[in-house]
Amino acid sequence: MQNRMKTHQLTEGQCRDLLKTAEVGALATLGADGRPYNVPVHFALAEDTVYIHGLPVGEKVDNIRRNPAVCLTVWDMKGYLLDPNGKPCDTNTEYQSVVIRGTASMVEDMTEKLAALHAVVVKYTPQLAELELPEGMIRGTGVIAVKIDEITGKYYE
Repeated sequence: MQNRMKTHQLTEGQCRDLLKTAEVGALATLGADGRPYNVPVHFALAEDTVYIHGLPVGEKVDNIRRNPAVCLTVWDMKGYLLDPNGKPCDTNTEYQSVVIRGTASMVEDMTEKLAALHAVVVKYTPQLAELELPEGMIRGTGVIAVKIDEITGKYYE
């Protein structure tokens, strides 16, 4: 484990707090050729599962169906910490980041899918949370459930 991970770890609660507020993450899957595929996603946390919405088809969906092992990285870069003497190599970054290793699956159950999509709406557009989601939209939207197997986080300030 790298030194910063040892000395600047986020608690599990702090990791979960970041997942509740971060606007974007990067989901990594493995392609059929064994090469990584990493794509930005919007997501919402619900207990020990991260839900990601998007199209019900595509490379990430194909990859998950073939190999459900995924990694989700989320971060919040607050800004640069400039060295007072102007040394570029002593410039740092204030940030928090979370890495989740998990097992992904496509959500088919309509009740779970609706709950997941509602969680996404609450997170990103809370002013619309009281509106009903049309059944056709729910059916036509792909929802990925990432069961958290391991969660780690680090920070620097």
